Amino acid sequence: MRYTGATTRLNRRFKAILFPPTKAYERKSYLPGIHGARLKRRMSEYAQGLCEKQKLRFMFGLSEKQFRLTFEKAKKEHGVTGEVFLRLLESRLDNIVYRMGFAKTRRAARQMVLHGHVCVNGKKVNIPSDICEPGEEISSNGKPASRQLMTRGFEASQGRNCPAWLTVQGDQLKGTVNRLPIREEMVPEIKEQLIVEFYSR
Repeated sequence: MRYTGATTRLNRRFKAILFPPTKAYERKSYLPGIHGARLKRRMSEYAQGLCEKQKLRFMFGLSEKQFRLTFEKAKKEHGVTGEVFLRLLESRLDNIVYRMGFAKTRRAARQMVLHGHVCVNGKKVNIPSDICEPGEEISSNGKPASRQLMTRGFEASQGRNCPAWLTVQGDQLKGTVNRLPIREEMVPEIKEQLIVEFYSR
């Protein structure tokens, strides 16, 4: 199942900013639970791999099945498996809508795509997992409700920088995928090799 619960709890659980931090996280950045402030974890190699996998899965909002299928797809492609895996996740349509700043969170971007507010090369696409290729243009479907939704999301995301592999024209509510991202431009807080090792057991 896809996680739809409290995001602050996950930030505290993994001691990482997986989702935009709230005042509750700033107030209690330690582990959740009654003993969270004093609890110290000693993790085995298996636990470390599981932790990285869960962090990345929750970050991109995928179910366990979707996450595993994406990993299997990455294994079949040329290149370093961990980097290819991250690149596939980054190239998802919902993530690109989020990266371009048209939605405040990946969860909001996913909902935006599902409800048909987003077009790829002028054609409406409502599949969040659709993989975008270099040269493709992402835009609003042109309807007033969609433009209003994207405008609100863009205004709320002004403090977040758009990565260099994307180009955004905020006033026109559209953007272009310039190229595939390199490792330095993808989720720096994730140790993808631990995930590869976890699935290779």
